[in-house]
Amino acid sequence: MVVATEEMAVYCFDTLVAHYTGEQPPPPAFEDGNHPLFVTWKKVANGSEPRLRGCIGTLEPRQIVSGFKDYSLTSALRDRRFPPIQSKELPTLECTVSILTDYEIAEGYLDWEVGKHGLIIEFTDPEYNIRRSATYLPEVAGHEGWTHAETIDSLMRKAGYQGTITESLRKKIKVTRYQSTLCTMHYGEYVAYLKKNRGAAPSISGVPAVNGFKPAWQCPPVPSQFIQLEAGSSHKEQ
Repeated sequence: MVVATEEMAVYCFDTLVAHYTGEQPPPPAFEDGNHPLFVTWKKVANGSEPRLRGCIGTLEPRQIVSGFKDYSLTSALRDRRFPPIQSKELPTLECTVSILTDYEIAEGYLDWEVGKHGLIIEFTDPEYNIRRSATYLPEVAGHEGWTHAETIDSLMRKAGYQGTITESLRKKIKVTRYQSTLCTMHYGEYVAYLKKNRGAAPSISGVPAVNGFKPAWQCPPVPSQFIQLEAGSSHKEQ
């Protein structure tokens, strides 16, 4: 089992910083493997609730080193819901990396736990007779305060369905549930990590230095034994 770690979040920040400086990011400090993954960027300003700035990943297994490198930039710069993140926003950013695990076919649209399971829904649009699908990561429903039905209905709208949502239609949805491990790191914590482990903070034109930030990584402990709904090549937004 592979869990999300601070080194993965550091690598995503390294990759985004390198994009702005025109350099190559340092090699990752974690081992490669094949797992579904997501990269989420949020903006935190003036102590307010973090605001989503981009989230894209894959529900199919892929190499995590190249995956985090690709999706750290895709989610930051090419999430169609948001304008590209600018370098001046770096000090306000936090990055969450997610490794997805434990895929299971649910017995119905209610067969999952809020806060524990992410969801993939697949269904046929009765008005246009086309297949639709969408996903939410495990933390979304709990963060929004949604019930099971509200989550499913939101997913159906996210998938592009604009018709009437009925109980009969909900019961026809194929639901795949999954779990994840995640790690969240703020830019200030990233800077503190670099100073501790590399001896210097990143230098980017127009980006102020970050000082006095108390590290508070939200990452699971890594067990001592442990030192991507993408269809084809397409990616998915959270």
